[in-house]
Amino acid sequence: MKESLFYSVGKENRVHCTLCPHHCVIKPGKRGICRVRKNDAGKLISENYSRVSSVGFDPIEKKPLYHFHPGQIIFSVGSIGCNLHCQFCQNWEISQSSCDDFEYMTTIAPDKIIEMASDRPDNIGIAYTYNEPAVWYEYMMDIANLAGDTGLKNVMVSNGFINPEPLQKLIPFMDAFSIDLKAFTEQFYLQLTNSRLQPILDALKQIRKSGKHLEITNLVITNQNDNPDDFEAMVDWIANELGEETVLHISRYYPTYKLNDPTTPEKTLNHFYEIASRRLDHVFLGNLRSNRGQDTTCPQCKTIAILRSGYTTRIVGLDEQGNCKNCGNNVIKFI
Repeated sequence: MKESLFYSVGKENRVHCTLCPHHCVIKPGKRGICRVRKNDAGKLISENYSRVSSVGFDPIEKKPLYHFHPGQIIFSVGSIGCNLHCQFCQNWEISQSSCDDFEYMTTIAPDKIIEMASDRPDNIGIAYTYNEPAVWYEYMMDIANLAGDTGLKNVMVSNGFINPEPLQKLIPFMDAFSIDLKAFTEQFYLQLTNSRLQPILDALKQIRKSGKHLEITNLVITNQNDNPDDFEAMVDWIANELGEETVLHISRYYPTYKLNDPTTPEKTLNHFYEIASRRLDHVFLGNLRSNRGQDTTCPQCKTIAILRSGYTTRIVGLDEQGNCKNCGNNVIKFI
């Protein structure tokens, strides 16, 4: 456990957590919506500090990040808790648990994480993932600070539901962000995630303004966020506010946790792929057994730059600076 950042103390030792847009006001002995930040006699404690649920080496593409050091390996670390309550969460066993609920955790100090990440010579860095890393902000920051000194890259895989001040303090330590933009209506976020859309849009713009690498994932759920007009509005917003070069992953939904809507039809995903490709340079399809929407092409001359099959990646049309070998256009900044 460790004292949390971003909170204030009010009457009767109630604490006001300002880490995320929920702005939980927490009574002594109680926890916030994330289930892992607890009021201990007027002090807000991060109960999951250094409490790890999962670690392992993954292909960077699994995050998913397709244009940040493609084909490389990254060390992933996750804890428990989340500030969203998504009814379709694939990792609900850890994300919807508290330290009292989840038994299978290991205590690993930040310097030990660095040691574990450095054990593999071809590892490029550390990804904070599996559950929402914002709710173990202090642990992530302590690891990221040490990682930067060793040359390891830092990647945050997040729902983006974080307030501007903590995000701004985090950004200098991060090299890349993979953000879930789960839908483009406030109704969806309220009913299916117990959160709001606008703070996530604000966070995306803040990250883009910082110049750090950003990729977005949208899970298309049957009957919930599969309206083509809403999807097109989202794509237009991404193109206009974040830039046409923004990488978008369109991912297939399978029934899980509390949601039993049918698996997303392949036809829907292909249609959305066509919609997004009209405005964005780099659109990919995920969770789908198809060759479509897997490869990176040069947006200028359409030459294939990167071939993908599952998590196997081959860079075929780029030079060492990420420029297209055919026309010289810069396709990827981080290679």
